[in-house]
Amino acid sequence: MPALERMMATRVVTTPTALEATVWPADMLVLHVAPDELLVVGNFRADLILSHDPHAIVVAETGFASVWLTAAEALDFLERACEWELPRQRPAFAQGAVAGLPLKLYLEADRVLFIVPAPFMADLQERLA
Repeated sequence: MPALERMMATRVVTTPTALEATVWPADMLVLHVAPDELLVVGNFRADLILSHDPHAIVVAETGFASVWLTAAEALDFLERACEWELPRQRPAFAQGAVAGLPLKLYLEADRVLFIVPAPFMADLQERLA
């Protein structure tokens, strides 16, 4: 099982209108964690959002850890540890309690990104083992 690593991302808080107006490059993973908030993984360019909202909050987010698992590994774990229904379409983003931990999931057809607050890194690693 791959080890979790600290995740470097950018947190963006702005208006839903500014989020809708922004065109994101394909090399950025953009996760809508709330109607007015994003977690962006990849080479973030602040000008993309600031051109639509010069008052947007854009800060480095280093408080998470993550790991990519194959779809088979992820689903094996999630079938045992997740009490809520996963989205059926891919790609998809979901968040909620899994195995007693606050988790964000980015599900692709062949792999799943697990994102957990950094203080829970060891706990998730233990549960995945």
